[in-house]
Amino acid sequence: MTAPQPVLPDYAGPNLAGLVPALLAPPGLRPKWVAQPAREAEQVVLLVLDGLGWTQLLERRGMATAMAAMAGGAITSVVPSTTACALTSLVVGAPPALHGVVGYRVAVQGPSGPEVMNVLKWRTPTGDARSFVDPGAFQTMTPFLGRPVPIVSKADFAGTAFTEAHQRGARQVGWHQPSGLAVEVRRLVAEGEPLVYAYYDGIDRVAHIHGFGPHYDAELVAADRIVSDLVESLPSRVAVVVTADHGQVEVGPNVVELDAGLLERVTMVSGEARFRWLHAADGRPEAVRDLVDLATDLYGHQAWVLSAEEAERSGWFGGSLSGDLRARLGDVAVVAFDPVGYLAPGESNETKLVCRHGSLTEEEMLVPLVAARGRLGG
Repeated sequence: MTAPQPVLPDYAGPNLAGLVPALLAPPGLRPKWVAQPAREAEQVVLLVLDGLGWTQLLERRGMATAMAAMAGGAITSVVPSTTACALTSLVVGAPPALHGVVGYRVAVQGPSGPEVMNVLKWRTPTGDARSFVDPGAFQTMTPFLGRPVPIVSKADFAGTAFTEAHQRGARQVGWHQPSGLAVEVRRLVAEGEPLVYAYYDGIDRVAHIHGFGPHYDAELVAADRIVSDLVESLPSRVAVVVTADHGQVEVGPNVVELDAGLLERVTMVSGEARFRWLHAADGRPEAVRDLVDLATDLYGHQAWVLSAEEAERSGWFGGSLSGDLRARLGDVAVVAFDPVGYLAPGESNETKLVCRHGSLTEEEMLVPLVAARGRLGG
């Protein structure tokens, strides 16, 4: 079987990492790949719908009538196509190779040696990682190119280590129920904010729990209503821009525990089910190559298998990582192109996830970039 071609990020063009810098440019000077209604808008609302892939939106255009009526198309996410990495790239305006938040679970130096840290929870198997991984040192780039852009997001996210790492210093405006998101956005627009960043995570959560089906469709309708509320209640000088961090693939029960013989050759497993990093016990180049060969024999019929160096050379991360950032990756990547996930030891709780993401398939890598002007006069 011939493996399909991965969908590579267009870091030099229409890509999530370039969106905030594009929208921060003066009206009339924004790149052509920005959806036309936003190119000359005096004010912009950037709404991020976590987990809404372009292919999923196209398949359900009849349910998402507000978004279906907007101008624009698809852009690429980043690699890996996962929330921690993609949201950081979006907010700081840089590819993963520069900001270093290179996955959902990454290798860090713990008190007694290397550990795997869950970036969204900022935890390792030994507990809270704040005592030895400072969020401000872990990711040092300034959000929004140093501009004072307000962030309208779920109030629960304020004060978390991940928020501190990628949104450090930004003005946090919390909402407690989804209905409050549009209320806060309208207030900030009325105050004259040139760019307002808003974030909604419902689609991603529902997809993880229920997969594609009636629950997902109902949540998409609810998210589309938020979009409609914004468009209908904002002045015509304001553009509402909708994008996402990644799409989804329904994996369901198609999860595979990593081979015991393979695990004997590694010290740790990081990443997530659709983008696994194997940390080689023997770091010599020939040993890493043997690990690539073994993983290819086991999983090459359903996954891209390559070394970290090969992934860097192929442009997956937008450049070469510096030594400290490179240490967060493993040595060999196992990246599923079939609808399957790979479980590492101790991750049995993740068998409950139905939809997943992280890989380089079209379903995960293409996200919407659509826009419309507000409908009110003024």
